[in-house]
Amino acid sequence: MDKIKDYYMGFQHYQALLYELVIRDIKVRYKRSFLGLLWTVINPILTMAVMTIVFSKLFRFQIENYTTYFLVGNILFTFFTEATNNSMHSVLDNSNLIKKVYVPKYLFPISKVMSSVVNLFFSFIALIIVMIATRVPFQATMWLTPIVLCYIIMFAAGIGLILATIMVFFRDIAQLYSIVTLLWMYLTPIFYPVDLLLENAPWALTLNPMYHYIDFMRKLVLDGTLPSISENMLCLFISVITLLIGLIVFYRKQDKYILYI
Repeated sequence: MDKIKDYYMGFQHYQALLYELVIRDIKVRYKRSFLGLLWTVINPILTMAVMTIVFSKLFRFQIENYTTYFLVGNILFTFFTEATNNSMHSVLDNSNLIKKVYVPKYLFPISKVMSSVVNLFFSFIALIIVMIATRVPFQATMWLTPIVLCYIIMFAAGIGLILATIMVFFRDIAQLYSIVTLLWMYLTPIFYPVDLLLENAPWALTLNPMYHYIDFMRKLVLDGTLPSISENMLCLFISVITLLIGLIVFYRKQDKYILYI
């Protein structure tokens, strides 16, 4: 608990620096881009158009409100992969700063997650635009979406901290993780019906945290229903445990980073 308290106190003290790191990351990402942040709105809409044609027309998945069904899953999974990939490289990318001055090193992966949250926010604007365009009714339960967003942000932060730690000592993790996320994406019902996995590989749903978050969100956005208490507690448990493990792993190894960066 003392470690968690230290993180919290440091976070409070360095909030301004965290803010600057997030702003810097966003500026660098969209430097020399004419549309800038608008791409975070345009990209999901263009992706939706392509995927809708491919999967609802060619493969003929009979899913009601398919565009929204797909976008909910795609937006959440894209956020997760973007946040964790950027976090993984964050310590090495800031090695010059780490060598010169003292900065709590966990701020670097956390700042990457927070900059991805900005993209996530704009992606949800795209989702709302698509729902209006395709006449998908807005459910009252949509107001509860920040709950599941908090869960997935904590989960991404935890995984990001673990990956950032491994990356310092084992550079090949970047290539391995790209393969893992590709496999993970195909084992998550983002663009195909959940029934396909229920029939052939139910374990891929039970053991898949991303499925639980996406299913939670779809129930709020599409079905207008509340997940059960057990489903809610499962998502909360996964998020909190992953974040705690990430913080502990990062804390225990951070003093050795300077020897390897």
